[in-house]
Amino acid sequence: QVQLVESGGGLVQAGGSLRLSCAASGSIFSLNGMGWYRQAPGKQRDVVARFTNIGSNYYADSVKGRFTISRDNAKNTVYLHMNSLKPEDTAVYYCNYVGAARAYWGQGTQVTVSS
Repeated sequence: QVQLVESGGGLVQAGGSLRLSCAASGSIFSLNGMGWYRQAPGKQRDVVARFTNIGSNYYADSVKGRFTISRDNAKNTVYLHMNSLKPEDTAVYYCNYVGAARAYWGQGTQVTVSS
């Protein structure tokens, strides 16, 4: 079993920054299986950033150059550093882990960017 707990969301003005954290516990084989998704009201859940096994990380076009995914292996924690935030970044952000048999999700953390 895997547990993912996000934190760090909040209300920020456009142009501001936030750092989201996802603490993972349980049967985590590798943090390479982790990533961040977001879901805005009335829209589907989309990938924001993910680690990959080929050395470079994946970023959605809408966040390239502004968001950075990072991790602390010793703490089993993944971060999403968000800079130059825009109102269209407003969403619930979810941490995701793809295990051998299934995917796991955190409870989500709300990010609201005011204009």
